[in-house]
Amino acid sequence: MSSELFSTDLFYELLPFVLIFILGAAVGSFLNVVVYRLPAGLSLLHPPSRCPNCKTRLKPYDNVPVLGWLWLKGRCRSCRLPIAARYPMVEFSCACLFVSVYGLFGISWATPGHWLFVCWLLALALIDLDTMTLPNSLTASGLVLGWLFQGWMGYLTEPSLVHVMSGVAAAVGASIFGLWLFDLVGIAGSRAFGKAAMGGGDAKLAAMMAAWLGWPGLLLATFLAAAMGAVVGSGAIALGILGSKQHIPFGPYLALGAVLTLFYGQALIAAYLSIFFPMGL
Repeated sequence: MSSELFSTDLFYELLPFVLIFILGAAVGSFLNVVVYRLPAGLSLLHPPSRCPNCKTRLKPYDNVPVLGWLWLKGRCRSCRLPIAARYPMVEFSCACLFVSVYGLFGISWATPGHWLFVCWLLALALIDLDTMTLPNSLTASGLVLGWLFQGWMGYLTEPSLVHVMSGVAAAVGASIFGLWLFDLVGIAGSRAFGKAAMGGGDAKLAAMMAAWLGWPGLLLATFLAAAMGAVVGSGAIALGILGSKQHIPFGPYLALGAVLTLFYGQALIAAYLSIFFPMGL
C-alpha cells in the first residue's frame, strides 16, 4: 500500500515537469520556423512545415518535436536527404529551458514571463549565429515585453498604479543604461581597433536583456558573455578554426550569459561579494 502511495505521489510530482517538457519542445519546434523564416522575410504560418530540401509537406506524425526526427533517422521520408540535427537539438534545448524556468519559479506569473524571455534569447542567438544579424522585430518586441513584464510584477507586488509605473520605469532605465553602455563600448572598440567592434544589434539585445534582468544582471551577463567569447574565440583561433580577423557573432554569448544570469545570477553575485567584500559594502 505504501509503495503504491509513493508511486502515485511521484507520478503527480513528475507530471507537471513532463507536460512542461512537451510544451517546451513544441515551442522549440516553432522557434525553428522563426529562426529559418524571419531573416528570409517569409511568413511564419504559411506554408506549413516542410522538408528544407524537397519542400514536401511533413506528415503530422513526422513533425512531432524531437521524436519525429529520431524515427525518421534524420532523413526526409520523401527525398531521403539528411535533415539537420539542429532541429531536434533546438526543440530539446527549449524543453529543458522551460523545465528549468518552472523549477526555479514554480507556479507563478514569473514562469510564463521568463518562458518568453528564454524563447526570445534562443531565437536571437540562433539567428545571429546563422546570419550575423539580430532582427529589430525580435529585439524591440522582447524589450517591450520586458517592460510590460516588470510593470505586471510590480502590480502583483501591490495592485497600484505607483507600483506598475515603478516597475516599468526601472526596466526602461535599465534598458537605457544597457543601450548606452554597449554604444560606448562599441565606440571605444572602434577607435582602438580602427574598425567596427560591435554591431548595433548587440546594443539593442543588451537593452532587452536589461529590461528583464535589471542593470546588475546585465553587467553580470555581459561579463560572462565576454569571458566565454574570449575563451572560445581564442581556442578556435589557436586550432585554426577561425582566422584572427574573422568576425564572431556576440549575440549567442550574450544570450547564454543572460540565461546563466537568470538561473545563477544571485548566487554568483553573492559569491563575488563574499570574496571581495567579506565585511560588506
